[in-house]
Amino acid sequence: MHILKTKKTIKVLMLEIFFLSLIQGITEFLPISSSAHLLLASKYLNINNDNLTIDISLHLGSLLAVILFFKDEIISFISNKSLLVKILIGSVPTMIFGFLLIKFNLISYLRDINIIAITTIFFGILLYFADKSKEKKTIEKNFSFKDSIYIGLLQIISLIPGVSRSGITITAARFLKFDRIESAKISFLLSIPTLMAASSYTFFKIFEQKNLEITTLNFLAIILSFLISYLTLKIFVRLLKKFSLLFFVYYRILFGIFILISLK
Repeated sequence: MHILKTKKTIKVLMLEIFFLSLIQGITEFLPISSSAHLLLASKYLNINNDNLTIDISLHLGSLLAVILFFKDEIISFISNKSLLVKILIGSVPTMIFGFLLIKFNLISYLRDINIIAITTIFFGILLYFADKSKEKKTIEKNFSFKDSIYIGLLQIISLIPGVSRSGITITAARFLKFDRIESAKISFLLSIPTLMAASSYTFFKIFEQKNLEITTLNFLAIILSFLISYLTLKIFVRLLKKFSLLFFVYYRILFGIFILISLK
């Protein structure tokens, strides 16, 4: 989607921004994989998200949403430096491996339709078994450095399209006996350094290309991504208080099967 050099009308571009914001805002925090959904959007809606300024705008919107949603926890980092260090430790492995995959152009080898479909299904099933955990550990009392390292290492797997960053971190936390709400909070908090790193890297690439032009569409992407991300966070947390993660398990399995059938 070449926003700055395109013959597409503003109305069409705004519609594409809306769909990209919708996908980013929802799939960033739900355990359903953004890569798989972006793949379908590219195929069926003819949306090609290869514009770096739009990409950074979408990630920035999600970053602002999660910061606002967890403003109290973030403020508490000042007095609870231990939690801050644990969150950073859990984020570092994914940042390093993600950088290496992009640096050496290895990520393209993982963007295979079959891989995305299989990982969508497999890690959906894994989420099912993780969610059967009955114990209820909390971040305040039980989140250790060992837990942070364990979740951080498993989060590396999310670099494979179809796995889902939020999905694997929630799965890992559930296996460690954290309840659903606490598992989601761990996943959301871990998303902050990850989103900051993604936004910073993309901004650096834009700076390298000497393309710093910011348009109305960029602001639209930030606002829409922020609103949809924040709404997703609120709804997801409320649902976790009443229901299990079984819906997302079913969704992932059906979605993975759909990918296998429709993209052959």
